[in-house]
Amino acid sequence: MRILKKIISFVLTFVFIVPVAILGINHYVKSSAADYIIDADETDGDFDCILVLGCKVNGNSPSLMLRDRLSQGVELYGVASDRLLMTGDHGRDGYDEVGVMKAYAEERGVPSRDIFEDHAGFSTYESMYRAKEVFRAKKILIVTQEYHLYRAIYDARALGLEAYGVIAEPSMDYGNQLYFDFREVLARNKDFVFSIFKPKPTYLGDAIPISGNGEATQG
Repeated sequence: MRILKKIISFVLTFVFIVPVAILGINHYVKSSAADYIIDADETDGDFDCILVLGCKVNGNSPSLMLRDRLSQGVELYGVASDRLLMTGDHGRDGYDEVGVMKAYAEERGVPSRDIFEDHAGFSTYESMYRAKEVFRAKKILIVTQEYHLYRAIYDARALGLEAYGVIAEPSMDYGNQLYFDFREVLARNKDFVFSIFKPKPTYLGDAIPISGNGEATQG
């Protein structure tokens, strides 16, 4: 009976502590990043690049969520920075987020040389790590939806980047926002741990300074 009581006590403690820890870390990540979210008209033109985070593409077309990110990024081009860093998943044949992202910006008048493609931005954390170590950025302006922006800024600053963010406002309801919000809570906890141990991303490779020619990154 004594052993059973200990087991029950352990289980109840675990069930209570784990959710509290998860929610506590989630709050910490959000509150740590909140002051670095700025309005588009607050940008001062001295950012090394505007970093647009990738997400799902459908063939050669960006998803609605990605299109809103790209639209905001292109709007900021020439105002916040003269460099766009498109970072996303191009880890397999037939699926190329960054190629679609670059094409979108080019179609709207951004010169090819000013668009950098990060083909190995497989996660938010890896995108920030590579922005610093591969593209040699120091001060960046991140563009993504609000629910995602807190983690992106937190990751970047934990890795030593001077990072700010502008919200890509939704042009319409994406649907499934509760799912995105729940998943993001878990992702913030994961990246909180990553920010402590700072594991290397899947790929690093040679440096491609953001101050150079973006055509060197064409895939």
